[in-house]
Amino acid sequence: MVTEFTLNSELIYLNHAAVAPWPRRAAVAVKAFAEENARYGALHYPAWLATEAELRERLRALINAPSAADIALLKNTSEGLSLVAYGLDWQVGDNLIITDQEFPSNRLVWESLQPLGVQVRKAALSDHATPETAIMKLADPRTRLISVSAVQYASGLRMDLETLGEFCAEGDILFCVDAIQMLGALPFDAQAVRADFVVADGHKWMLGPEGLALFYCRPERREALRLTQYGWHMVEDWGNYEAQTWAPARSARRFECGSPNMLGVHALAASLSLLQEVGITTVARQILANTAHLIRRITTHPDLDLITPVEPTRHAGIVSFRHRQADNKVLWQSLKEQGVICAYRSGGIRFSPHYYNTFEQLDRAMDWVAQLT
Repeated sequence: MVTEFTLNSELIYLNHAAVAPWPRRAAVAVKAFAEENARYGALHYPAWLATEAELRERLRALINAPSAADIALLKNTSEGLSLVAYGLDWQVGDNLIITDQEFPSNRLVWESLQPLGVQVRKAALSDHATPETAIMKLADPRTRLISVSAVQYASGLRMDLETLGEFCAEGDILFCVDAIQMLGALPFDAQAVRADFVVADGHKWMLGPEGLALFYCRPERREALRLTQYGWHMVEDWGNYEAQTWAPARSARRFECGSPNMLGVHALAASLSLLQEVGITTVARQILANTAHLIRRITTHPDLDLITPVEPTRHAGIVSFRHRQADNKVLWQSLKEQGVICAYRSGGIRFSPHYYNTFEQLDRAMDWVAQLT
């Protein structure tokens, strides 16, 4: 399947935790959709709806949701988190728990609730024996929700979601998972982790475009979320434009207020078809092999400090490190000039290879690290 990726041969693309390149089939799907639209307009709209239904089913399978009707298609992760934050009936004195390592999407939205009298507690993940312990110790009878990233964006720390999900279920605490750094890289089971809400944009490990995200709400929680957006698409009888009475859709479509991003739908459906052909187990095995290979190179280099936890059970697709002697931001810029596409995060270098990256590419990138310093 390597031929699916037509990246410039001078690039070593290790930035899937930011914005991923599309596989060939996604680019073909977008081109075909654009040409069809230019030639026929919306004449074949029923076929577009069939692709949308296919995408919902692929997303359902990716997270093991009970039904494709449990999948909403939103603009991005932030929109999904906002639906949860402003859909719940908060009371003054309630609290919620996040971590001190969250990407702003999973921090700002919760902090915005503070003027309503909601306390935001941030677990210091490095202060306890396990990150999960740090989170669970902050809970009390007024804790309404715990929201965590499945994989922390800067360090690459993979959370033990099953432990957190069990804790939330036993304490009647809502469990929200920002899965953007896991879906498409590792297996994920919303039922096994007892997630009430799962949110993830498609432009990272799912190899899709920006502007289209998965939102899952456990069916029994759906009615508990107050709607904050309204429009023609979110009603139960969505094709009846003359109706003067209406009710929100019983399915997750109730969270989709307006017209869908059909261009994104075609691209993401194509990208997910590739991942599902390869198989998420195979994808994960190759990603974790790449992670282990990078960590071996980093931990044997005398001037590099590994930021990512060393324990294999904490690994996903992100490997971060710092150079002890060099200016890491300058190093990152120098790597980019050499065609190594990566990220500068938390004062270090973040590599995030996907399943199709090779050890040879990783070794070339690490050799550049050594040469540039």
